[in-house]
Amino acid sequence: MVIMDSEVLSVTQIDSYQAQAIEQKWQKHWEETGAFKTDTEDTARPKYYALSMFPYPSGRLHMGHVRNYTITDVVARFKRMNGFNVLHPMGWDSFGLPAENAAIKSGVPPAKWTFENIDYMRAQLKALGLCYDWDREIFTCREDYYKWTQWLFLLLYKNSLAYKKEAPVNWCESCATVLANEQVIDGQCWRCDSVVIRKNLSQWFLKITDYAERLLTGINNLDGWPDKVKLMQKNWIGKSEGAELSFPVSDHPDLTIDVYTTRPDTVYGVTYMVLAPEHPLVEKLTTSGNKAHVETYQHEARTKSEIERTSTEREKTGVPLGSFAINPYTQEEIPLWIADYVLVDYGTGAVMAVPSHDERDYLFAKKLGLPLRQVIRRSDADDTPEFYGDLGILCNSGEFTGLSSQEGKAKITAYGELRGFAKSRVQYRLRDWLISRQRYWGAPIPIIYCEKCGPTAVPDSDLPVKLPEDVDFSVQGQSPILTSKTFMSTTCPTCNGSATRETDTMDTFICSSWYFLRFIDPLNANAPFDKAAIKRWMPVDQYVGGVEHAILHLLYSRFITHVLCDHDWTTVQEPFSNLLTQGMVLKDGAKMSKSKGNTVDPDEVFKVYGADTARFFILSDSPPQNDFDWKDAGVEGCYKFLRRVWRLVIDNQAGIDLSLESPNHEAIQNSIPGMYQMTHQTIHGVSQDISQEFQFNTVISKIRELVNALSKTTPQTKDPVFSHAIQILLILLAPITPHIAEELWHKLGGKGSVHDQPWPQANPDALVTDTVEVVFQVNGKVRGRAQVARGLEKPQLEQLALQNEQVQKFIDGKPMVKVIVVPDKLVNIVVAS
Repeated sequence: MVIMDSEVLSVTQIDSYQAQAIEQKWQKHWEETGAFKTDTEDTARPKYYALSMFPYPSGRLHMGHVRNYTITDVVARFKRMNGFNVLHPMGWDSFGLPAENAAIKSGVPPAKWTFENIDYMRAQLKALGLCYDWDREIFTCREDYYKWTQWLFLLLYKNSLAYKKEAPVNWCESCATVLANEQVIDGQCWRCDSVVIRKNLSQWFLKITDYAERLLTGINNLDGWPDKVKLMQKNWIGKSEGAELSFPVSDHPDLTIDVYTTRPDTVYGVTYMVLAPEHPLVEKLTTSGNKAHVETYQHEARTKSEIERTSTEREKTGVPLGSFAINPYTQEEIPLWIADYVLVDYGTGAVMAVPSHDERDYLFAKKLGLPLRQVIRRSDADDTPEFYGDLGILCNSGEFTGLSSQEGKAKITAYGELRGFAKSRVQYRLRDWLISRQRYWGAPIPIIYCEKCGPTAVPDSDLPVKLPEDVDFSVQGQSPILTSKTFMSTTCPTCNGSATRETDTMDTFICSSWYFLRFIDPLNANAPFDKAAIKRWMPVDQYVGGVEHAILHLLYSRFITHVLCDHDWTTVQEPFSNLLTQGMVLKDGAKMSKSKGNTVDPDEVFKVYGADTARFFILSDSPPQNDFDWKDAGVEGCYKFLRRVWRLVIDNQAGIDLSLESPNHEAIQNSIPGMYQMTHQTIHGVSQDISQEFQFNTVISKIRELVNALSKTTPQTKDPVFSHAIQILLILLAPITPHIAEELWHKLGGKGSVHDQPWPQANPDALVTDTVEVVFQVNGKVRGRAQVARGLEKPQLEQLALQNEQVQKFIDGKPMVKVIVVPDKLVNIVVAS
């Protein structure tokens, strides 16, 4: 990339740093020259796929977006300069309820609202200087994308992985739609915070449970994922091993109630059984005298969310059915109850209650005066309490008395298997993915209903099934699609008879479950993507996004990728090799929100300080995995630092020559003492911090130190060491502050673009030194650094830390708790907060 002399802004002829003019200039140039376009045919360089979770076009970027996209942008630029062929795309997760709500409120069609927001947010992303290949931009709400989302649904449907059934679902009255379990947070809708109730509806599901074991074992291969995210997915999948036991029903010789338990060793302690209020046998097993109470209780249960029903803090309630089951191990009759803490779609919808050894059963039994029977005692004591939930030694358990719990589980299950009323079983907490939404702004489900042929898939040749435009958004409690006069009536593709279309649309998480594949081949009109291209570019090498997507988006994307791999559309089962979950951006210690009045508008930051300052600051204070507390004074400080870099180059421009060869031994000896060594130590430190842990805050700290050292020198004319150090400084800054680095590079006559320069390699000889860098921390946060003699004793290190000016700012007037010294590495001063 070459800039002609006539293109250089006149502002660069003076000593002032005018960030906005510089940034607009280079953004325009990068766009016009296609500077960051990916050549997918280039196989000479190794590939690197860098991806941020794409945004919902809500209207404006927030500082969380700025942090997310800056992190990925630095990685993409760094990899590009290290010789990788980088794919770094951006698009829009553009279906969803907010656009529909906007249509209801203001009468603006969802598409118009969405694309106006996209236009504004795209301009903001470009103003941030992100190195996206904009030729790959995708929109999940456009027909050229959701055609293939519908194709994906049909792939699942044709392979028995999509089905429709009537089931109790989570219903949000405010949004007038169903929610997946993962979209109910503390009993409330994840979007509008309204209370969620349970309601029976006929809905479409995806059989993610068929992949439960593979998704679970696959977690072991996700070495580049945070442990907390892997644990969250393991817990959500929730594998358990136990037994399914069949309990005959008294007076109903043809009926049995099946229960799943992880504690078959406690079966001799069953004193009653509990069915979910929605269990299909409840009506048949309810006696006439109990019918009124049971029906009232069932109605009340339907108004409660799953989270509320299963809360351990909520008082247990229930009513008896009036009938009895028989414990097949003891032949004892046990009463049947219903209680809302049992869920019909978890396990079998019924539980055997062992109140002495299960906490929920214990609380229920104590509340309602039901009997307790101890069948497990502590292995090391006889004084077992009334309630004991751990493993131990079986007691009061017939021929199994005296066995350990583990032995008892196996032998009691085997005993029941021989007699036909037990079998070993693995259970998962994971439930099938509910995808039906009774809303308009989503991908229509491509199914046709014919009275003669039944549910029928729309032929691939007829995709996409387009959203109708003749809809009324003011309707309440139903999908606006039902108001269309043109959508529902169609022809059966099998018999050519009259038929109707499915009016539900798909959960938007289906759109985002495969978008990373479409980015690789976004203009393909004949297939969702080219298989050869997918083989070349997948998996995503680095994925960056919020930890709030650990269950919903990340689990669904893994499932869809597994399915596509099974059907030869991909060669990888796991979509994301490495995952970084960035922390939130806070203000005054709290999450930014309009209601708190503590939001920061990125546009205002760009306007006052420039995008480079925003990028520099958002990376400077803490590791990307941690929360970041926005401080206005910190922004000002970063702006002043970039002005300092500007003056450093401008003031010494006449003495800098980037065309000089790398300094030789004589030049190093005759130049600024230690400058060459420090330059290469900075190269080494910055390279390590980016490539290993993405510790951008320490990267910035090291760059600051190099600038401090350079600012204290008075270089000789055309000094090769000083020129070399400035050249390295601009290259190291380029991924973080791309505009100022590019401008100064060209002012100094650098060849091509600074972003096309190879990443510098540290000279090993320059890293050998009699001194080491020691980090000074206060309460675990880096507050200073110093070069000290290797092997310096602990007392001297502690004294140096306490005397450091930066450290003193954070310990002044605070009681000191302790000082931790690690020789040659760090001093951590712990003070009372």
